[in-house]
Amino acid sequence: MPEILSQSQIDALLTNLGSGNPLASQDDSGGKRIKEYDFKSPKKFTKERLRTLESMHENLARSITSYFTSMLREYCEVSVLQIEEQRYFEYSNALPEIALIGLIDLNPIDPNINEATLLMDMSTSIGFFMIDRLLGGAGEGYDLDREFTDIEKTILAYVYEKFAHFIGDAWSTYIDAKASFSGLETNSRLLQVNAQEDIVVIVVLNVKIRNVSGKISICIPATSLEEMSDSFSSKYMRATRKMDADRDKQRKEVIMSSILLTDLELKARLHEFPLEMQDILQLQVGDIIPLDKNINSDIQVLVEDTPWFTAKLGQTKIKKAIKVNKFM
Repeated sequence: MPEILSQSQIDALLTNLGSGNPLASQDDSGGKRIKEYDFKSPKKFTKERLRTLESMHENLARSITSYFTSMLREYCEVSVLQIEEQRYFEYSNALPEIALIGLIDLNPIDPNINEATLLMDMSTSIGFFMIDRLLGGAGEGYDLDREFTDIEKTILAYVYEKFAHFIGDAWSTYIDAKASFSGLETNSRLLQVNAQEDIVVIVVLNVKIRNVSGKISICIPATSLEEMSDSFSSKYMRATRKMDADRDKQRKEVIMSSILLTDLELKARLHEFPLEMQDILQLQVGDIIPLDKNINSDIQVLVEDTPWFTAKLGQTKIKKAIKVNKFM
């Protein structure tokens, strides 16, 4: 016999339907949260490919860090902040009206892969800081709300040409392509590079220079990235091995540079033998202590009390000296 609902159950059902709230259902999993998936905007790239992109742009961040530090004579730190997929209109709508956007053309050597145009937006505060420093200022006039002048654009275009070179180097580990700077745009509303509904990948770099902080965002068309991604996996293992070797080399160089500046105590030990306390107490100025050692025998050279070398005792000009024979 079918179960008949009571009037109170019917009223509760109608109330929930009228309010638009779904009925709460019991979950055997203990209320585990379910992540919603947007079928209208599916993710095109796996976490592995996004990690590959992150590795590429970590190399780019290091190159920009070195460039800013040497050019501005200021300590600079650039790091990868985040990588995400989104629609192009979401990216373009978030850009300020007064922007600093460089157009970077990425031309793969493979004729089967179409070229791509990357958008590289840099915070205007960083741009004005660089202008002030490069023109002899102290780097104080960076919080400005105005358009860039033609002279300032020319100077910043040179910076973006360097960026294009760094992007080419970072990507060359994974794909054979050449990057070139094609133009600078300061009005974000005039950009006509991608369709509004196109999916793009946004790489955000965090930049800190003295007390100035800002962002550099790189917009990569997903269709172009998909074409290039096929070659990523074939070169990924070689790139990983090369990066590991480079990291080991850099680590050794850092360690060696620190060691080379360390002061060490060097001692030449003639001989070592036991001596009783009563003999030590009876020592007087002018006493001679005979050593049970031939005058031509080797002596030990100690570095921080650790024997490292054997040497011959001698003299150079008016000073006593030792001549190192071999490592111990």
